[in-house]
Amino acid sequence: MAQFGFENDIHSILKLDMPITNAPMARWQRKASSSNTSALNGLSPGKSANVSLSSSKTPSKTPGKNKKQTPSKMGGDRFIPTRNSKQMDVASFLLSKENEPVDTNNTTGTSESQKAWSMSLNGYNIEDAKILHLGGKPLNAPEGYQNNLKVLYSQGATPASVKKTRYISSTPDKILDAPDLRNDFYLNLIDWSSRNVLAVALHNSVYLLDASQGDITLLMKLESEDIYICSLSWTKEGTYLAIGTSDCKIQLWDVYNQKRLRSLVSHTSRVASLSWNDHVLTSGSRSGHIHHHDVRVADHHIFTLTGHSQEVCGLKWSPDGRYLASGGNDNLVYVWPRMQEGTTGNSVQCWSDHQGAVKALAWCPWQPNILASGGGTSDRHIRIWNVNSGSCISSLDTQSQISSLLFSPNYKELVSAHGYAHNNVVIWKYPALTRVAELKGHEDRVLSLILSPDCSTIATVAGDETIRMWKSFEVDPVKKAKERLVKSTSSVIHQSIR
Repeated sequence: MAQFGFENDIHSILKLDMPITNAPMARWQRKASSSNTSALNGLSPGKSANVSLSSSKTPSKTPGKNKKQTPSKMGGDRFIPTRNSKQMDVASFLLSKENEPVDTNNTTGTSESQKAWSMSLNGYNIEDAKILHLGGKPLNAPEGYQNNLKVLYSQGATPASVKKTRYISSTPDKILDAPDLRNDFYLNLIDWSSRNVLAVALHNSVYLLDASQGDITLLMKLESEDIYICSLSWTKEGTYLAIGTSDCKIQLWDVYNQKRLRSLVSHTSRVASLSWNDHVLTSGSRSGHIHHHDVRVADHHIFTLTGHSQEVCGLKWSPDGRYLASGGNDNLVYVWPRMQEGTTGNSVQCWSDHQGAVKALAWCPWQPNILASGGGTSDRHIRIWNVNSGSCISSLDTQSQISSLLFSPNYKELVSAHGYAHNNVVIWKYPALTRVAELKGHEDRVLSLILSPDCSTIATVAGDETIRMWKSFEVDPVKKAKERLVKSTSSVIHQSIR
């Protein structure tokens, strides 16, 4: 019988879900095998053979419970969870080590080893990290640490999160009175010199405004009230001013000595447009003819360009002096080459896309082969041309008469002045031609638009007899400081080369 009891005990041990080592027997096992305690005591793990029967008896009641009885049979209502061997080994180890005396030397070694493991696995000592770290900077990774995690998604700064330092005021910085200003779309009555002096034509007089000091002086006045001034143009140096009049003449003035140098006579009708290219002054008249004048010689008229059939109201030399752009009341835009020996005077390009008078012309300062043109009331389009290829890059309907155009290099933008029906100034982002800002204030059509020498301010003159200055293109101070640093560095390099 003892042999059968031994086999039953072996089977009962093998029926466990997982092998249990170093753990006391469950109460239901000790109760079920109380009859064979002597045989099991030698085989049960963690029990010695000399344990008495009284020590293995389970109390009749569960500690802490007064009414509930412990089940006395196997397969009762008690649920035994499944545990793997590692969990039981760790639990047994912790229970057996709980009451052992602490070895200070060994503790130091253990903490050092834990720190080493933490540094190897996490890149930092986890004991030094905080779960909620509300202040200060995050911990830096140790030298030589490499993160092997891959970046799955990345997002750049959105336009809304980018700090915007530019502010475009909707009101002008200054408003000047301009009485007796001639309200004629085809005339060019304002120009800004490289020395920051603004010249304005009021009927038969020319006034100079020193934009730095604010002083206003009268330069000249025509003798006859029937003759009026049609166009103004400063030389590149800003010391001489060309004045076109309605009696077919051009006057050259030394501004700082307030002295008229000479009078140029070659046209048969009023001179509505002027443009300088070094010592050559180009003029356009109501007859449709364009004349080149060499102001250094007595016989100043050196060449005539014929192409327009009506008044030439727009003239602009390119910044590099290679091309001359002309626009007329015949809705045509011409591009002429610089006059050289052996040239025939034929145009490089001729565009007839506009359906209205073309007075507004502007060359791009950072792209010398790009020309912008604007049409009158019947057209209202801004067109961007590539002079080299002769193609129209882009076109935009502004829904308003275009009287003047200019490029702003500080922000790479295009500015347009408008007459009927909006009488406003619009800033466009180039080359997208998306609207950046709209400047309102004039009560009549804007006749001309000019840019200050530092490219930060525009001046507009309108039929309401006012001149308004808009400080819309001021450079960010940080960007300005960087530009100054680059300029100073380049000047030092040039000096050292010399």
